[in-house]
Amino acid sequence: MALSKSHAVSIALLAFFVCAVVSSDPDPLQDFCIGDLNVVPGINGFPCRNTSTVTVDDFIYSGIVNSSNTTNINRSGAIFGTVVRFPGLNTLGLSIARLDFLPEGIIPPHTHPRASEMVYVEEGTVYAAIVTADNRLFARVMNRGEVMVIPRGLIHWQMNVGRTNAKIIATLNSQLPGIQFIARSMFGSRPEVPDEVLEKTFFLDERGINQVRSNFV
Repeated sequence: MALSKSHAVSIALLAFFVCAVVSSDPDPLQDFCIGDLNVVPGINGFPCRNTSTVTVDDFIYSGIVNSSNTTNINRSGAIFGTVVRFPGLNTLGLSIARLDFLPEGIIPPHTHPRASEMVYVEEGTVYAAIVTADNRLFARVMNRGEVMVIPRGLIHWQMNVGRTNAKIIATLNSQLPGIQFIARSMFGSRPEVPDEVLEKTFFLDERGINQVRSNFV
């Protein structure tokens, strides 16, 4: 039976959307592809190293064994295990991060433009939050052993609300998830975002803008 034009268009659109709903990074076509970091990456990641040079160490990352640097204004730090530090992740659509917090420390509001995220509270007590595109806040205090999922691209943050240090292990579904901090992007960009834009967006005067900018010099 011949399909009507409207049915054909519907099927074509369905096929398009089915193909579009894929993981953040393309699926691998081989068992592994240890990235050759000496070559400029392409759209699907780094070229594969010769398999004869691969060892077990290429599948192990020790970068998050030690805590990150928390001696900063946010009293927090992060160590990311992306493909540029852990070449074994190449083509796998995965990365990992360790977040450390002193008491009252915060990972400020930010987004990951290329990945969804899961955060696991390994130590301490944190206030974790997500803000959706329709400006709904989903937030609560998380304790050791709890996990939160953060959909791709949404603004989110974590803050230590306990009396001791806190630690989070995060996994993301991209080998290069990217990260964009809201305040730093607006007040620390180079060249600078025009004052008029900041005044009208954040309702700050020139003095307030300069004060906030001074934190990102």
